[in-house]
Amino acid sequence: MRYVSTRGGMAPRPFCEILLEGLAPDGGLVVPDHYPKLDPATLERWRPLAYADLAFEVIRLFVDDIPEDDLRALVDRTYTREIFRTEAITPLTTLEPGFHLLRLSNGPTLAFKDIAMQLLGNLFEHVLARTGAELNILGATSGDTGSAAEYAMRGKRGVRVFMLSPHGKMSAFQAAQMYSLQDPNIFNIAIRGVFDECQDIVKAVSGDAQFKARHRIGTVNSINWARIVAQVVYYFRGYFAAIAESGEEVGAPVSFAVPSGNFGNIFAGHIARMMGLPIRALILATNENDVLHEFFSTGRYRVRASAEVVQTSSPSMDIAKASNFERFVYDLVGGAAGVVAALWRQVEEEGGFDLVGTPYLANLQEFGFVSGRSTHADRLATIRDVQQRYGVLVDTHTADGIKVARDYRDPATPMVCLETAQPVKFAEAIREAIGRAPDVPPGYESLESLPQRVEVMDPSVDAVKAFIARHTGD
Repeated sequence: MRYVSTRGGMAPRPFCEILLEGLAPDGGLVVPDHYPKLDPATLERWRPLAYADLAFEVIRLFVDDIPEDDLRALVDRTYTREIFRTEAITPLTTLEPGFHLLRLSNGPTLAFKDIAMQLLGNLFEHVLARTGAELNILGATSGDTGSAAEYAMRGKRGVRVFMLSPHGKMSAFQAAQMYSLQDPNIFNIAIRGVFDECQDIVKAVSGDAQFKARHRIGTVNSINWARIVAQVVYYFRGYFAAIAESGEEVGAPVSFAVPSGNFGNIFAGHIARMMGLPIRALILATNENDVLHEFFSTGRYRVRASAEVVQTSSPSMDIAKASNFERFVYDLVGGAAGVVAALWRQVEEEGGFDLVGTPYLANLQEFGFVSGRSTHADRLATIRDVQQRYGVLVDTHTADGIKVARDYRDPATPMVCLETAQPVKFAEAIREAIGRAPDVPPGYESLESLPQRVEVMDPSVDAVKAFIARHTGD
């Protein structure tokens, strides 16, 4: 397996070489040169596997430059009951026959990002130890990515984390998870602006090849390929659990509903489908910031100006553009890197592109995507209904996914809704929905009262570079 750029300007490289980097040198995103194809016999063999064993089988198909014994040890060390508080890692809850919730938020930061990030921390430490190198991770978060990255990297040898977040635009619980960390290798920077300005700074710093090399800059944002690969695993686990609940055989179709902002979570489902997992529909749910819903319903991709981004009660999806979307467009145009490069020049110069009238739009139906939009009123109503109907309390993002899943539900096909976080992370909206605050999981009761350490600054690439240089001793 070798990796190339969506824009065609990078020679094929092995996994460990692209693991520590973010954008490809030409500004594109790293993708595999092919997707492994699975036959029904392999799926049948994988069906009874425990989560760590399944993760090893999936990930080894994308990683051929880490010895298999080492890779298995890394996976086994990651997916444990001690870290994820359940033997199943991602248990399936059946809300009613054929309608399920895949619980992805049992990790240390109570969000689905932990599933990939915990593995990424172990991969980073392993690869850096082989060379004796150091890595300075630069990332941006609209909520859960930052804390998941920091908890995965805290105390790791040879790693520092510089995490940008939009000042005052995360929930109090999310901010406390990040800013209360006192580990000397963790640095939080709150940017006076919106998430996309944080993301733009990360891309600008990563795009400065000289600075990136001198300060050994890497990334853990969803543009990091290893994170996507790790997320592919739970689609297989969710599929096997859903067909077991329905008494179906391998080969029966299942649909997945996914709340999506930066497109990484649902893109992992796309990969699973391309590998041969029988996914009938990938149902993409957005909030009021509906960049992706607009594309999948009209064929037009239009980046929003920062002033257009609405601050919502599902803040992790408050985005103006989708970081991973370029990877899907690469598949949509048949791997034509020149076409992708031209489309993203249009994004940079004109703010978007329109595929109406092109053969690529016709191809869209082949990939199984449909989309929908959820509003604040929708998510509150969904939270109330799910709690009253099933006795299950879900967070605001998961509620967006459930709302749109119901719009597309086919009684003949099991539906798996991906849970993305625990309700306590969005207590204000939960209180508005059901009239009381969600329960705080054991061990998190005093989180918001802990001392916090964060640097607040204006959105400035130069200021962030100076901060990094000061704290790396270079």
